[in-house]
Amino acid sequence: MSSAPELKATLTLPETKFPMKANLPQNEPVRLQQWEESGLYEQIRQARKGAEKYILHYGPPYANGPIHLGHALQKCIKDFILKSKTMAGYDAPLVPGWDCHGLPIEIKVDEKLGRKKLEMPALSVLRACREYAQKFIDMQREQLIRLGVFAHWDKPYLTMSKPYEAKTLESFYDFFEKGFVYKGLKPVYWCLHDKTALAEAEVEYEQHTSPSVYVRYKLSTPPRNIHQDLEGKQVWTIIWTTTPWTLPASLAVAFHPEFDYVALENSDGNVYIVAESLATNVREACNLEGAKPIARVKGARLEHSTFQHPFLDRSILGVNADYVTADTGTGAVHTAPAHGADDFYTGTRYGLDQTCNVDNEGRLRNGLPQWEGKTVWEANPLIIEMLKERGALMGRQDIYHSYPHCWRCHNPVIFRATEQWFIGMETPLKNADGSETTFRQRALDEIKHVTWDPAWGQERISNMIATRPDWCISRQRLWGVPIAVFLCNKCHTPLNDAALNRRVVGLFHEEGAEAWHKYSVDEILPAGTTCAKCGNVQPRPAEDAASSGANEGVVSSNTAAAFRKETDILDVWFDSGTSWNAVLVGNPELEFPASLYIEGADQHRGWFHSSLLCSVAIKEQAPYKKVATVGWTLDEQGRAFSKSLGNGVDPVDIAKRLGAEIVRLWAASVDFREDVTASENLMQRAAENYRKLRNTFKFLLGNLQGFVPARDAVKDEELLPLDRYMLARTRELTEKVLTWYDEFEFHRVYHAINEFTIVDLSALYLDVLKDRMYTFAPVSVERRSAQTVLWKITETLVRLVAPMLTFTAEEVWGYLPHVEGREASVHLALFPKLDDIAVKDEALLTDWNNLLEIRDEVLRILEIERKAGRIGKALEAKIVLNGSDGVLALLNKYSSSLKELFNISQFELPRENQSSRDLSSFGFAFHPADGIKCERCWNYRTDTARFGPWSTVCGRCADALRQMPEFAPFENAGSVNA
Repeated sequence: MSSAPELKATLTLPETKFPMKANLPQNEPVRLQQWEESGLYEQIRQARKGAEKYILHYGPPYANGPIHLGHALQKCIKDFILKSKTMAGYDAPLVPGWDCHGLPIEIKVDEKLGRKKLEMPALSVLRACREYAQKFIDMQREQLIRLGVFAHWDKPYLTMSKPYEAKTLESFYDFFEKGFVYKGLKPVYWCLHDKTALAEAEVEYEQHTSPSVYVRYKLSTPPRNIHQDLEGKQVWTIIWTTTPWTLPASLAVAFHPEFDYVALENSDGNVYIVAESLATNVREACNLEGAKPIARVKGARLEHSTFQHPFLDRSILGVNADYVTADTGTGAVHTAPAHGADDFYTGTRYGLDQTCNVDNEGRLRNGLPQWEGKTVWEANPLIIEMLKERGALMGRQDIYHSYPHCWRCHNPVIFRATEQWFIGMETPLKNADGSETTFRQRALDEIKHVTWDPAWGQERISNMIATRPDWCISRQRLWGVPIAVFLCNKCHTPLNDAALNRRVVGLFHEEGAEAWHKYSVDEILPAGTTCAKCGNVQPRPAEDAASSGANEGVVSSNTAAAFRKETDILDVWFDSGTSWNAVLVGNPELEFPASLYIEGADQHRGWFHSSLLCSVAIKEQAPYKKVATVGWTLDEQGRAFSKSLGNGVDPVDIAKRLGAEIVRLWAASVDFREDVTASENLMQRAAENYRKLRNTFKFLLGNLQGFVPARDAVKDEELLPLDRYMLARTRELTEKVLTWYDEFEFHRVYHAINEFTIVDLSALYLDVLKDRMYTFAPVSVERRSAQTVLWKITETLVRLVAPMLTFTAEEVWGYLPHVEGREASVHLALFPKLDDIAVKDEALLTDWNNLLEIRDEVLRILEIERKAGRIGKALEAKIVLNGSDGVLALLNKYSSSLKELFNISQFELPRENQSSRDLSSFGFAFHPADGIKCERCWNYRTDTARFGPWSTVCGRCADALRQMPEFAPFENAGSVNA
């Protein structure tokens, strides 16, 4: 047995220092600490200072809990965008923010304080709300930092900060002073649970069971006034409603003026007037199958007729309305002006009482004792029972239908007429050319100037703007920015004084929204302030010391103020809708309008919507140049995540167990514009893909040990053909990836890089290179050619993955061969330039695409031979290639690369070519390889001989060994003979 040293295939490959195991959960926090200590984000900002700006304005997440997977997806996508823009050379800072006001926080504080809140001053309650919000701001910030998201985390914007609250109020005053704002009685969505008005954007439709009743109203005017055939008849109309609790507020019955109505006489002599097209349905629902038509009239004939309320001593007016439909019901619509938008405007037209007798908690007031103080839901069965007792109930059943719910507490809401503050969508405006338009139309025009991604976003938000009612911006709560307006105590007219408004803004800037609760009217309002409508004058505090009059604000005990403070707060969508004004305008690091807004698709009715309206009113333009939307995050069965289903995926947990890179890689793998799926299984799959990518980097770096680019790099024109092809493929990949980054097609970047590393690198190039890397002399031009290309590929790939694999790219960057002047961090570097990778060479790519097709066929035949037992490994084979002139010309052109490409010991080309130029025509024959197996490279060669103590070393390996100092002692120990 020979005592000679073993010749290993990895003889010339030094041990790489790049760790095999990622240990992401342990190493990522260490990396974050290093970045913080080095001030990396500030370095990035300084490095891009003066470059063209790209401003992604950060939509503020709500500060009321830990982040969920939807947050993680959105924040990762934003991070991909900004890191890729930064590496493309833009100055792309990110100022993060949080939405802090609103009901969810106030309700949580209510639950915590309990009844104690009723005895606490407003300032103490506001302090508790701030503390609650700050706790989750700090939590979410740490969680997002853990995911590797870069931002100005040390200086976020908070909607509850003093400067922001002052800017929100200033924005409100801008609307107010320009005439957009009015206070008026209108029916609005009202949440009984939260005791506040809701805007259209705060209402969701969910399934709900309602009582459906048919109720008869007796005609009290002479029947002959409607039709002569009704003379002497007992005539009724029938209404249908799913809200019996509104019947105490019923003041009219609406008929469509153009509909045909039929009078149906029942067997008991009663006559019922209903829409002719609905008569069959009414007969069935009200047990009137035998009723016969005796007269027909147009709905216009029923206007100004009167009916008797079914259980109250009240006359009900017949009115005409175009909103009456003939698809359900009876064609006669019970009208309660205090409880419906259409009803309200009908009431205005006919002079009906619009008083609302349902209080803030949804309890009926000023009615019959049977339901006095009952909630609307409690009153429903009581009212139905009374209808039955009075003989007014014609039919009843329950229906399961879509019904408006509060999107915060998910309880059903009602329509309730209350005094609220509104922004008028039809406010008249002047165009630049002097023509007139409206606020609504200008907003619709601005939408057309924005790029929407996906494109359907434009139609969606346009439809919402086109059909929305006036914006109800007031809320009857405490935790928010007050509508800081003074109201006259005599005529209730709002005081609109620009100088006073600036003074209040200054107070807010110094002390926050608490200033409105801290100071009394006479401490803010100058003496002598006069109501423009009625002339009421604010007295000096000493002028009326004996007065005991109190107002709704906080006033000094010795002053009878002429004005009171509004107690409502602004809709939180107004808060966030003015974020562009509070964050972008006036900040030298940022700019207005933003380059991009990107959030979930629900924000077409939320933040995208309110931001557009606020910006159009104040700046006369949209606040964004582009808007992109992110889909919903669902489980593998397409279900929304929920605690009850237990199907949630916690990104914080994934980061702790698998690493933040796995969350980021999952986010990169999906098309964020669509609804995306997530599960533990998919996260594990992402972890496996990450392992493969990491191993590729490990192999690349391992083969670059000892390579010094300034000393060892081979010139482009001296590279081997296969190496030049791989650079051309790398350039081709880079060109696509840079385009996809620019288009936010991150899933295409992910899949292209994944395919490149698995197919082009692992399955082809790195596999083919093993012979050259492990058996050629370390300084041979062939090995240096390969190392040069491996270095360029690694330099390119690490930059291309850096926006997505933030931690791993930085780790790889630290193991790259030294290059003078290279940035300290990959995140300070730029994307590679295409010409720095390789000159564009389409002919080279075409040649090698054809060669790879031939290779696939060669490998297929070799596998057949291996399975048949005629060879063990491909190196035991010799292939004789043949084909058309075109094929043979291609094979001859790259003959020096074929043995390596096919991984065989020998190949031959025929001496005589076929006449065909068909490039697809080729063939080959299989033969056992000639010669003896080299102990070192395992190739079969005819030039093997003894080298020192080894008996079979091929001439190529012998030449390589002579160049290695460790084998110098064997130089003369034997000889190599042909």
